[in-house]
Amino acid sequence: MRGNAASPAPTPGTTPDAPDGGSNTATAGSPIDLSNWRLQEPVGNQGSPTTIASSRLQGGYRDPYFSVGADGSLTFWSPEKGVTTPNSKYPRSELQEVNPDGSTADWSLDGTHRMSATLRVESVPSSVCVGQIHLGSGGSSTKPLLELYYSANGDIVLGTENSPSGGQTRHTVGHVPLGQKWSYTIGVSGGDTIDLTVNGSTTHYPIASSFKAYKQYFKAGAYNQSASGSSTDGARVTFYALTVSHS
Repeated sequence: MRGNAASPAPTPGTTPDAPDGGSNTATAGSPIDLSNWRLQEPVGNQGSPTTIASSRLQGGYRDPYFSVGADGSLTFWSPEKGVTTPNSKYPRSELQEVNPDGSTADWSLDGTHRMSATLRVESVPSSVCVGQIHLGSGGSSTKPLLELYYSANGDIVLGTENSPSGGQTRHTVGHVPLGQKWSYTIGVSGGDTIDLTVNGSTTHYPIASSFKAYKQYFKAGAYNQSASGSSTDGARVTFYALTVSHS
């Protein structure tokens, strides 16, 4: 299934209009706690995508790439044509975990860290990353520790990075028809184990010792895994629940 038509991309460096032409701030926010997230969108300047701060998200921010539904759900739209970060060739509409002061979260692998979500993939040309644990400070790598993908054929795939230098091993961990709700929890425990639960089924994967020097942060949304010149084909993902915990 291809993406639905989206509003034209705004001029780089500007804030896009809301889908109905109204205000960018909705009248009510989402029951999903957005105080520990900021949003990265597939617009802006190449290599420097537009970022929406947590304080604006909490007010019910919306635009063609992110919106809050009447039920409080969050919908992310990432067309195939869009600006990207310096280290990726794919566009994204994706939340990035932040600290209370707005700085990027940066937690140690020690302890227990969990991100849980209930979501539905509405359209996807190839595959879309719907959850990540990404490397933070501690070295020069810009790789993730792991990425959770949903493929156009309905397969759910976990990609675990082999080392901070790169190379990803993929594990098929479930299958859900396009448009159907499903749930996941991704996290780490004890500093050396990745824990993944998809629709109640849990699997574990070792963390290579080369990652121990790095701190981490969570990401969630629609990180499209394909790119083209199309503004109407893309990945659309709706989250109905999203929580993060650290202990």
